Amino acid sequence: MAKRVAIVGAGVSGLASIKCCLEEGLEPTCFERSDDLGGLWRFTEHVEEGRASLYKSVVSNSCKEMSCYPDFPFPEDYPNYVPNSHFLEYLRMYANQFNLLKCIQFKTKVCSVTKHEDFNTTGQWDVVTLCEGKQESAVFDAVMVCTGFLTNPYLPLDSFPGINTFKGQYFHSRQYKHPDIFKDKSVLVVGMGNSGTDIAVEASHLAKKVFLSTTGGAWVISRVFDSGYPWDMVFMTRFQNMFRNSLPTPIVNWLIAKKMNSWFNHANYGLIPEDRIQLREPVLNDELPGRIITGKVLIKPSIKEVKENSVVFNSSPEEEPIDIIVFATGYTFAFPFLDESVVKVEDGQASLYKYIFPAHLQKPTLAVIGLIKPLGSILPTGDTQARWAVRVLKGVNKLPPSSVMIQEVNTRKENKPSGFGLCYCKALQSDYIAYIDELLTYIDAKPNMFSLLLTDPHLALTIFFGPCTPYQFRLTGPGKWEGARNAIMTQWDRTFKVTKTRIVKESPSPFASLLKLFSFLALLVAIFQIFL
Repeated sequence: MAKRVAIVGAGVSGLASIKCCLEEGLEPTCFERSDDLGGLWRFTEHVEEGRASLYKSVVSNSCKEMSCYPDFPFPEDYPNYVPNSHFLEYLRMYANQFNLLKCIQFKTKVCSVTKHEDFNTTGQWDVVTLCEGKQESAVFDAVMVCTGFLTNPYLPLDSFPGINTFKGQYFHSRQYKHPDIFKDKSVLVVGMGNSGTDIAVEASHLAKKVFLSTTGGAWVISRVFDSGYPWDMVFMTRFQNMFRNSLPTPIVNWLIAKKMNSWFNHANYGLIPEDRIQLREPVLNDELPGRIITGKVLIKPSIKEVKENSVVFNSSPEEEPIDIIVFATGYTFAFPFLDESVVKVEDGQASLYKYIFPAHLQKPTLAVIGLIKPLGSILPTGDTQARWAVRVLKGVNKLPPSSVMIQEVNTRKENKPSGFGLCYCKALQSDYIAYIDELLTYIDAKPNMFSLLLTDPHLALTIFFGPCTPYQFRLTGPGKWEGARNAIMTQWDRTFKVTKTRIVKESPSPFASLLKLFSFLALLVAIFQIFL
């Protein structure tokens, strides 16, 4: 049985892993190379090696009710979409609430994690760390890797002919912190993910001209969705997920396109995705259409050539003068402290069973947490992964034989679409609700809808038709949270509390008044007939 567990990284997944270890009576030691917790969500003015970096204005793309830990809601007075400073404070509150700081060793870099000499018998690991110039080695019964996938910038300069002749400034979006550098400059942002779009929009408020270059386009949605509700509280429900997964993929894609274009016609703005079969993460940006329609941001195709002071785009012979190029071209990931024989990364994927366990290890005592891109928040995903992983490390839950796990990993790598629902064919993508439900099933913690319908129908209907908030994942099973039901039933109260900052007396609808009158008359008629 695993007792001592080494955890690499004190970001959102690392904190969840510490807590899950403590819940199961294990002894976690978390090694964090920086001087504070928070990982991605801790803003610093300078980029730190081995740690994700973010810019000052970053706001969460998932609302607070959908992106919290399942047993720790955000404070009620937090905005629905959380600025990075608030998010970091929330993580500190979480660490203090569950007494996690005692388990973290800051300013400690993990140099190597290797199999102990008797690994085939014990499953133990030798972990070598470096702290203030002093190297230490210790033996652990298990290891949980929580380093994420946003640390190694992907900068394919060979794909941009002439970049070496460019006399202006260019850098990866990882280096970006503030928009001041763009003042009165002509700026080109390459890549239309969330970061690239954010940077282009920010630059457009100060720059002379801003171009946003995209090869494949993207769907752009606003955080403010139907009737002003947070987008993910509308889109991410069990009912909608089941409905989408029951339809052929072409019909789902048509419905998605119709919905995306209801805000603005993407074709008219040069944004419509070229590949509408495979799901690409939508871009969350509330300002982009407004910046395009006012000429502040110009959408361009891919780059044909970079010259000394200008850029030529494909399908256009004109040269556009450029002062600064920002490459928002994404990230790769690696595990420099692990040998390839333990976890091998190929084509942006690792051979991990259920995105967690190396499929070929003789002993299942190493788990990777948070290396996944669900269409949902990583906090509840990482928490659920950690709950199952810890019980496997402890020996309570068992994994299938290696041959079965390897076959499943290989099948997933083939990326064959099922023909139904959304097509999750990109590396690390998964169906958020289906994936978490699968993990919850392994630990007997998935809510039983039929049982709830008989015992607590109000809750059952709220779970099925309402937003799939993380509280559902700790409603039952090991690690259940007693406050889960109340959190589910009051989720909309917390959502509206921070927007209804001015009390408005709503005028009653004439139709509603007539309906009440007819209902009252119908009741009188019914009573009269009863007593006749």
